Amino acid sequence: MPIWTPCWKKIALLGFALMASTTLPKAAESYPASPDSLPKAGVPKGSVTKFTWDHSEVFPGTIRDYWLYVPAQYDEDRPCALMVFQDGGNFIRPEGDWRVPTVFDNLIHMGNMPVTIGLFVNPGHRGQRSEGIPRRRNNRSIEYDSLGDRYARFLLEELIPEVETTYRLSERPEDRAICGNSSGGICAFTVAWERPDAFRKVVSHIGSFVNIRGGHVYPAWIRKTEAKPIRVFLQEGLNDLDNRHGNWPLANKQMETALRFSNYDFRMVWGHGTHSGKHGASIFPATLEWLWRDFK
Repeated sequence: MPIWTPCWKKIALLGFALMASTTLPKAAESYPASPDSLPKAGVPKGSVTKFTWDHSEVFPGTIRDYWLYVPAQYDEDRPCALMVFQDGGNFIRPEGDWRVPTVFDNLIHMGNMPVTIGLFVNPGHRGQRSEGIPRRRNNRSIEYDSLGDRYARFLLEELIPEVETTYRLSERPEDRAICGNSSGGICAFTVAWERPDAFRKVVSHIGSFVNIRGGHVYPAWIRKTEAKPIRVFLQEGLNDLDNRHGNWPLANKQMETALRFSNYDFRMVWGHGTHSGKHGASIFPATLEWLWRDFK
């Protein structure tokens, strides 16, 4: 079973208390930002640069923005870790709930995670024009909710090699993590499930392990497949979605029990939240500390 750090025990106890109580109305959802999500004096700041990828062969005809976070401690003589984020624009915004670059700055400075480059990738879209008016057909569900190795190939054959033309990344799968919310969360799991030789750390917030494009099969697959060498963090809210695709809390509970049954290295934290990133963002620094707990 995973090792529990003192900081994580507090969050876990909060999660257990939430599970034991009744659900709250949507208006009651409130999760304060962690101190490690806020800028601190004396902490070196990494750089963030925006790029566009418009010549994908895996998803032909798509265009997307992506961002690279490079920590101040990056040393070209030493390969560094990599963490990929789906819906990258949501995680990179300094005014948003996540403020991932600031979290990375703080945790890297404290030595609680390795020197890590962040790759923040938006889903592709197909820009078309009708009578001079631009239209965007979003490719998000195709890329994120679909099973199989197609999105993993997009990362491993296209975007990551592009990053490696400038930066030196570790080739160890233990040094590569992937994260997402909702459909981006099941996508993160799919990448590691398909390619544990390339990614062995997963963070899924409010993951869509329901039948949008067949993702409801994962609990059965986990139980019937030899355990893969991946570490998985799940976060879910008791007031998450319930619609024609399925019930998100139930689907995540099935993931939790399947991972436990198959003796995976995993952690599940429950809250009262809806289909929102507020809870995941508030515990994100502690999540990363758990995810990278043995990097040294």
